[in-house]
Amino acid sequence: MHTGPAEWWQILAALGPLAVLLGALVAGVIGWRTLKQKAEADNRAEWWKRTQWALDAVYSGDKKRGTIGLKVLKVLGESELAGAGELAVLEAASEKPLERAAHPLTHGARALPAQVQPEPVFDDDDRAMQIAAAQLREETDRRLGKVTPGWVTALAREQPPSHTG
Repeated sequence: MHTGPAEWWQILAALGPLAVLLGALVAGVIGWRTLKQKAEADNRAEWWKRTQWALDAVYSGDKKRGTIGLKVLKVLGESELAGAGELAVLEAASEKPLERAAHPLTHGARALPAQVQPEPVFDDDDRAMQIAAAQLREETDRRLGKVTPGWVTALAREQPPSHTG
């Protein structure tokens, strides 16, 4: 019978279960992180699919569909999945409708003297799309830390025209 201190191999053998437990813990953490990254990648891919649908709607030429597309883009802009690059894409989608709202006398008009230029003709669908674009611009500016021009803020606060029939 051995009564002296334990041999090195006996100490190592006694630590075996602890090593297995530590290995399993490391493997579990790596697996959990991998699943988390995959879920985030899947969420980002779905975010982009929705964004593509909304951008197609904005540029479809159908004002009602475009307004819905701008509203969807605003919601997508509120998502934590939208980083600075994604927000810049969303901001670009608001430019054309806002340009029409900012410069109504130059849109579609030929070079006529100011007193001869016709008043712009915007229907309710145009105005609803402009308001939705202003609301999207407010959201992207907020998230990007930009200052929103006062006229855009005022436009975003307007109530969209109500459609009858």
